[in-house]
Amino acid sequence: MTFKELGLSEALLKAVADKNYETPSPIQEKSIPPILRGQDVLASAQTGTGKTAGFAMPMIQLLSMEKRSSIRPIQGLVLTPTRELAAQVWDDVQSYSKYVDIRSTVIFGGVNQKPQVAQLQRGVDILVATPGRLMDLHSQGFISLKKLKFLVLDEADRMLDMGFLRDIKKIIQMMPEKRQNLLFSATFSKEIKKLASGLLTNPILVEATPENTTAERIDQAVYRVDAKRKTELITKLIWEGNWHQVLVFTRTKHGANRLTQKLEKAKITAAAIHGNKSQAARTRALANFKSGEISVLVATDIAARGLDIPLLPFVINYELPNIAEDYVHRIGRTGRAGASGIAISLVSGEENEYLKSIEKLLGLQIQSGTVEGFEPSKGPVDGGKKRMKEKGKGSIQSHTNNYKKPSNNQKRNNRFRGKPNKPMD
Repeated sequence: MTFKELGLSEALLKAVADKNYETPSPIQEKSIPPILRGQDVLASAQTGTGKTAGFAMPMIQLLSMEKRSSIRPIQGLVLTPTRELAAQVWDDVQSYSKYVDIRSTVIFGGVNQKPQVAQLQRGVDILVATPGRLMDLHSQGFISLKKLKFLVLDEADRMLDMGFLRDIKKIIQMMPEKRQNLLFSATFSKEIKKLASGLLTNPILVEATPENTTAERIDQAVYRVDAKRKTELITKLIWEGNWHQVLVFTRTKHGANRLTQKLEKAKITAAAIHGNKSQAARTRALANFKSGEISVLVATDIAARGLDIPLLPFVINYELPNIAEDYVHRIGRTGRAGASGIAISLVSGEENEYLKSIEKLLGLQIQSGTVEGFEPSKGPVDGGKKRMKEKGKGSIQSHTNNYKKPSNNQKRNNRFRGKPNKPMD
């Protein structure tokens, strides 16, 4: 199927061509036609599946067909759980609307509201927002949703996890009852289904990726190690592998800060991104990571939501998440757009139950092993019998052998700045 066959206008097709998209993804193929028909949609889609285009393009097309007024009231609203995701969605909305008369902007907390208010006062057709800043500006009289025609809840499961349900209900009360509702979530949990039942009218159910689906080209491995030696091990892996663009997940903000400091002491350029960081610091860290100025980005689950890092080669779970679905979100940051990716989890004995939950969700046993010199004090468990020195096909060592070791000179000079080495054939 082609984008033209989905019913997109010539202006949208031109925008799609500019982004070098050739064929629609499953979520786009399934969601765009019913949205164009004016139906409510409940969609399950993981990060990196093209879901933003799945709701943004048909919304833009339908709004572009409306007669423009000089006032330009907000007609489309996209709610997201995090600032980073809001910024990314707005970038996409801008790209898709470049050939139509649609104005859009983004608002979120952590930055000065004056530029956001100024943009709103000039008139906006589509608003991308986080719930907190939206409610704040609405209470100040800067936002009206009385003319709204589209409501999109993006990553609705995460919004519920973050405690935004009450805010969402308050925001919905600001809108006209007659509107088109689009709810996108990574999972169809009981809470999501309950929210959908009160929000959507005769929705079309779209499920492009099952809950337990991970990228096909992601090599997953577990390294068994004592908790107190994780920092030492991750430092060894990055140094000896000469890895660049490594996204590392911790469970807590303080843990992210501590690990970042220790990596910097080991002469590995790193930055942390989490909820306690200012928006300016988060934006700067992400930009430096994308440009290669820093090699390691240490993040919490919430802060990493919505991060779009093209061709990310490595994801490391410094600590396993206590929610199995979050593991899928984490490793889904790599292995996108047909590229290969490596996802490594450092697992201590205290995290065995988390690992079991993840494997149950995935429906598979993740290959487990140890690194020579870093064997856990109580020995490997649950099948973790392979040593990293084993180099046979399918061993954990094979996951990382595709990346060249740096020379001694490289180690002294590059401080892990720059691009990752090209994988060897």
